Amino acid sequence: MLAQGLELLIDGLARGVILSLFGLGITLVFGLGEILNLLLGVFAVISVIACSMLLGTLPGLALAGLVAVALVAVALVALLALVLDRTVISLVYREEGEDRILLGIFVTLGLSLLFEGLLFIYYPGSVFLDVGVPSITVAGASLTGSSIAVIAAAAVLFGLIYYFFNHTYLGIGTRTVIQDETGAMLCGIPPRRVQAIVFVLSAAIAGVAGVFYALEAEVTPASSFSLTSFAIMVSIVGGVDSISGTVAAGIVLGIIMTVAGALFGSYLSTVTLFAAAIAVLVYKPEQIS
Repeated sequence: MLAQGLELLIDGLARGVILSLFGLGITLVFGLGEILNLLLGVFAVISVIACSMLLGTLPGLALAGLVAVALVAVALVALLALVLDRTVISLVYREEGEDRILLGIFVTLGLSLLFEGLLFIYYPGSVFLDVGVPSITVAGASLTGSSIAVIAAAAVLFGLIYYFFNHTYLGIGTRTVIQDETGAMLCGIPPRRVQAIVFVLSAAIAGVAGVFYALEAEVTPASSFSLTSFAIMVSIVGGVDSISGTVAAGIVLGIIMTVAGALFGSYLSTVTLFAAAIAVLVYKPEQIS
């Protein structure tokens, strides 16, 4: 029983940090610029497909080579996000208030449908990144190697994100824009430039989360919708302007989803996940942050 509980905890933590990363992608862009980025799942799927294609052309890579391939795939997604930000998304940022929110929903939803359709045409199959990380045994529990790798890599990534927002000029400027855009302008911080950087950063985070997700489950073009749904749910539960709340919400919901999956099956685990999110919002409206 103890060994099984440890296995569920590790798998739940791995799923939780993945959900946290997806939630961060929504929180950063909405908290900073009031744009609900419905493209997030597409960024994740494109990253996974790019990673798979690169692995196909470079077989037999060692673990360091696989990490390098994943970084290239994430960089490609970040470049795509930069192009979108400099073109279509810029039109959204010209609006203010509710107009920006509504236009942002329509624009990112339209782009999401466009890219999802293109992915269905040119890459309709499923992708599973089997990197062959061996399981390890601890106290009689067989811990999934990919889960351990995801937790370790995510811990490093969260540390870098924390350092960025708390110890760099750009990160502190980003937090300033989130709290008071007008005040940030008076302090000489250009909000639009910060918003562009964070939009690209959120896409890169989604790309990393997508690669992590594909280590645990198959990804198809249709996965973009469910991944975006998870991201929105985690962001709302954690607080759409709270980075720490989003991370905590993702971890808690990931553990709940994993335990529910072991008890009730994969379909009911998703139902349980949304039920838990609704319960949090009903009984603790100020979110868990």
